[in-house]
Amino acid sequence: MNVPLCKPCIGPDELDAVVSVLKQGWLAHGDFNHRFEKAFCELLGVANAVSLNSCTSALELALEANKIGGEVIVPSMTWVATANAVVTCGATPIFCDVEVASRNVTAADIESRLSPRTEAVIPVHFGGQPCALGEIAALCAKRNLLLIEDSAETLGATWQGRQAGTFGIGCFSCFPTKNITTGEGGMLTTNDGGMAAKVRALASHGIASSTFEREKRQRPWLRAATMPGYNYRLSNVLAAIGYHQLRRLADMNAARIAIAGRYDEAFANTDLVEAPKIAEGATHVYQMYTVRVDAAIRTELLARLRAQGIGASVHFDPPVHRQPYYLEHHPNQDLPATEELAPTLVTLPMFPQMTEAEQSHVIGCMLRDVEDLAAGRR
Repeated sequence: MNVPLCKPCIGPDELDAVVSVLKQGWLAHGDFNHRFEKAFCELLGVANAVSLNSCTSALELALEANKIGGEVIVPSMTWVATANAVVTCGATPIFCDVEVASRNVTAADIESRLSPRTEAVIPVHFGGQPCALGEIAALCAKRNLLLIEDSAETLGATWQGRQAGTFGIGCFSCFPTKNITTGEGGMLTTNDGGMAAKVRALASHGIASSTFEREKRQRPWLRAATMPGYNYRLSNVLAAIGYHQLRRLADMNAARIAIAGRYDEAFANTDLVEAPKIAEGATHVYQMYTVRVDAAIRTELLARLRAQGIGASVHFDPPVHRQPYYLEHHPNQDLPATEELAPTLVTLPMFPQMTEAEQSHVIGCMLRDVEDLAAGRR
């Protein structure tokens, strides 16, 4: 039996919407972008949402729109895009550590990394569980720091009843591995209307209005850049997928939570597999399901699982501060928890339409192989 690490959950509404857009012929930024953005605002309770071609673009534009050029605190336990966005905007990443249990950053560790040059903080909500946002937001407000939430993995999760991505500028991903997908895509959310307008312009060559909006004007051919910009737009075709994916988010997240519960139950009676823990005050939407195993057996364990058709993987090893560019340009980082976590994490298959038979195959192989490998080391 083959069980992939993840699988997009595409339904008939998404398929029909794509066909409709293709028949209509308006393939660039269009009506579905506005519908997708409005639905995002309603879900999160924010004033503005800007659809983009990736979460990376959202991170970059959040930094650029606020003229961030100094130091930015980011975790190393993340996908490299978080740090890359800081570097490509001309700022300096300062890596912070995480809690072993939650895999998330803490206000205390962030505070220990601050300097007079710090301008922003980008906490990453790991695998579907928000960081302790209340404390982090309070710290940023106290120190007058821009808070940008890398919420790529947490759409629909909450911290103390409030949606992740609403404590600061929210940056979301719609990559196929995420809780909703547009194939490639992202979203930036903010309550600052002026900043949202600037982000829209930056994402569209520095032009303040879209082609779709200009077509409604008397002279739609008039367009002028108010600033240098990029082409970070999301197409109408992909926005149509995202709009219908968002309508099914609650059901898809519920399915993820149920799958995680079965994993938790299966691993509860062994000390060879450490299931993820949920912090008090957080809800978890399990964009990933990561467990910890003995670092000495992980490589062989992954090889065995893959040989049995199980798409197990690792997130994230090496952590960003151990990758070649960052070793060369930002060395000497003291991150003991990250160093402890990285070689022990295993990501198991997780997707809403995963069947019980598929999950039983993963669990059975996982328990058998871990026990066998551990016994071989005794």
